[in-house]
Amino acid sequence: MKQPFEQTHFIEDIGLFFEQIGMPRMAGRILGVLLISDPPAQSITDIAQTLKASKSSVSIMARMLVENGLVERVASPVPRRDYYRFKPGGWILYMRQWMDLMSGLHEITERGLNLLEGQPPELKERLQEAHDLFSTLEAKFPALLAKLENERLRAANSESYLPRET
Repeated sequence: MKQPFEQTHFIEDIGLFFEQIGMPRMAGRILGVLLISDPPAQSITDIAQTLKASKSSVSIMARMLVENGLVERVASPVPRRDYYRFKPGGWILYMRQWMDLMSGLHEITERGLNLLEGQPPELKERLQEAHDLFSTLEAKFPALLAKLENERLRAANSESYLPRET
């Protein structure tokens, strides 16, 4: 199956973005496929064919995406075949994990500021900037994620009450 140029370009852009944030490009490419695939669940074989990549590479990267909360493994209509799809709420879960990492860095900057206690302010400036940023993120970001999650839940619930066309 040939892909239109725009789909291929989208998939590669997701791959490049993932590479920029320090993740493997192949993981991003797999996510790109799963974000636009129809049907949403794709087998390792299907993904490998779409990306012209090895099944082992796709399998390893798909497992990494599962660990990061962006993708989930789903029941397969074919025995002994793994199917994956983008996980509903995956972006919010991913951002929560990212926030946990930033909280760890926040704690480290606090320790650094304690090490520099009594030193001139200009010496502490680099750590103080990081500390202030992480403090703000910890104070405001969880509420933003919760708001987005609640809005999506409300939208999903209101859609479920819409009459279905037959």
